[in-house]
Amino acid sequence: MEDVIKKCNKIAEAQEATARELLSDLQALEKESGLKDVESKADLPEELEKLRTENAKLKFRVNVLLRSIAEEKAKAAGNNVRPAKGMVSIQNAISDLFDCATKEAFPDLVDCPVVVLPSQSDNFGDYQFNSAMQIAKLLKEVGRKVSPLEIAKAIVEKLPQKDLISTVEVAGPGFVNVRLNKEYVGKRLTDVLLEGVRPPDVGAKKKAVVDFSSPNVAKEMHVGHLRSTIIGDSICRVLEFVGHDVLRLNHLGDWGTQFGMLIAHLKEKFPDYLSVSPPISDLQEFYKESKVRFDSDELFKKQAYNCVVQLQSYDPDTIKAWNLICDASLKALNVVYDRLDVRLIPRGESFYQNLMTSVVKELEEKGFIEMDEGRKIMFGPRCAVPLTIEKSDGGYTYDTSDMAALYHRLVTEKAEWLIYVVDNGQATHFNSIFACGQKVGWYDPAVTRVEHVGFGVVLGEDKKKFKTRSGETVRLVDLLDEGLERSIKKLQEKGRDKVLTPEELRSAQEAVAYGCIKYADLSHNRSHDYIFSFDKMLDDRGNTAAYLLYALTRIHSIARTANVSTCELKTAAENTPVSLDHPKEWKLGKCLLRFPEIINRVLADLYLHPLCDYLFELASSFTEFYDNCYCMEKNKDTGEIQSVNMGRLLLCEATSKIMEKGFHILGIKSVEKM
Repeated sequence: MEDVIKKCNKIAEAQEATARELLSDLQALEKESGLKDVESKADLPEELEKLRTENAKLKFRVNVLLRSIAEEKAKAAGNNVRPAKGMVSIQNAISDLFDCATKEAFPDLVDCPVVVLPSQSDNFGDYQFNSAMQIAKLLKEVGRKVSPLEIAKAIVEKLPQKDLISTVEVAGPGFVNVRLNKEYVGKRLTDVLLEGVRPPDVGAKKKAVVDFSSPNVAKEMHVGHLRSTIIGDSICRVLEFVGHDVLRLNHLGDWGTQFGMLIAHLKEKFPDYLSVSPPISDLQEFYKESKVRFDSDELFKKQAYNCVVQLQSYDPDTIKAWNLICDASLKALNVVYDRLDVRLIPRGESFYQNLMTSVVKELEEKGFIEMDEGRKIMFGPRCAVPLTIEKSDGGYTYDTSDMAALYHRLVTEKAEWLIYVVDNGQATHFNSIFACGQKVGWYDPAVTRVEHVGFGVVLGEDKKKFKTRSGETVRLVDLLDEGLERSIKKLQEKGRDKVLTPEELRSAQEAVAYGCIKYADLSHNRSHDYIFSFDKMLDDRGNTAAYLLYALTRIHSIARTANVSTCELKTAAENTPVSLDHPKEWKLGKCLLRFPEIINRVLADLYLHPLCDYLFELASSFTEFYDNCYCMEKNKDTGEIQSVNMGRLLLCEATSKIMEKGFHILGIKSVEKM
């Protein structure tokens, strides 16, 4: 089997090389002849007409090669792809059908666009194929004038018959409206009820390394660490949901000159530290004390620098002091991570110290190092600012450390997907790191996905950088505490403390407090700054976690009120179809099955706000359904339940399952009662 895979890979690689050469020739032809600007065949001189004919032939050959490459790669990867047992992405399924039909209708077109989107109105079906206009332009470029309407009809004629589609109609100038088969939608919702919310199939399992949070040791986490921690955790959750092997790394700032002053201060303040563990309860205060001494006491500064030398020489007593500081810091950090339900593996800068020398040696041996006033620097392709690989005094830098980390993750860990969740201000730095790593040959971007997931800053309601009233950085612990205080007040205002048990009230308090903080971050486009406002995020109206949590608890209460257990619902799902006859039922059912589409979208660009928008849309669709479709009937006089519409209860249960899975990916804990 391995020989077959190697053979297929070799064939695919050879074909890819040929395809690249052909594409290069094609682009050169288009550039030289200006083919895209020519309106008609009559405008072309004879020589350009020959070029145009050659252009068309090249496009055809490229198309054939690309299909052949896909087939060979499929053979090679066949034993590494998980069985397609996940939730079906209806959008992808329809796109595949139209892709096949388009290639059959127009086999000579290269990179033929296939765009299928959910319809914005029921008048235009459930999904729309909107590529006929673009295809008409492509055909015009090769001398064929075909109207978008004719193109749409030709593609529809080639559509394979599939049970997910009820009807297909060509409308307007060339739009294709697709209506889903109600029976098919019902079966897929039954799958959710019987088998749970499964991930969409994403092909081969990958090893992913996600670098996020990354505070400095001996300093408290502040609001600046909030976004990286929340966004990074959610990205890990979605990758884990679809089956990837995820390594959650906390790249701690646990090495460097600042540790000299911390260690020197510890040795003086706790001289018996080697035998008695020092009671460092307030690391922030400990750091401030050492910094004051470092800035004002020259003798202490010399001692601090000496401690740095001892640390870098791995002096046993100094390493012991360093470990004590790191352990105390990690203990404090884990309190915050536990509250936020975030898991991380600490692997700080110290981890890569011994690797840096060999990395620098490799860069020198391969001829990538340049000298600049005693410094060893390296330029990445298309990077204006070089990396400082080694300082003039022989010391290493953050650039060296990050290159060593990149090497370890790609070469030693053999990661296939690297994600750095760091603020936008570091974009230039990481672009240089990635460019240099690629230049050295550590990875091929066509095979390995390496990306910087940037984000904006957290602003106060004055639209300035979020600070305390005294102008200091907001401690993350204080922010979480305030969230708890505000959420319990909100629950008490609604009288929830009178109907919930103490345990239920505590669970609701934490779910609202931490959930609202996370959702307020994730619901915004991560590239932008966002305004932190407890008043807005705790509002139970609009696109907030508070609203979604209340919506989910209401869904939970419906079956509870009807005296129908989860087991009874699952049994009913085996022989009772989900109710989809009412327009609001149909709208909700279709919305539920868009979940895999949203997950695929998140995986494509690692933006989480589309998932938040989807959950808000889902909750809103459920509210419309609930207001128009009774799930049970009660006796007006006694209040006793007279009848239960099991098909609608099943629709409620499917909604609950999808929402809970969405909450899990966002790191929000749901509660049964609130």
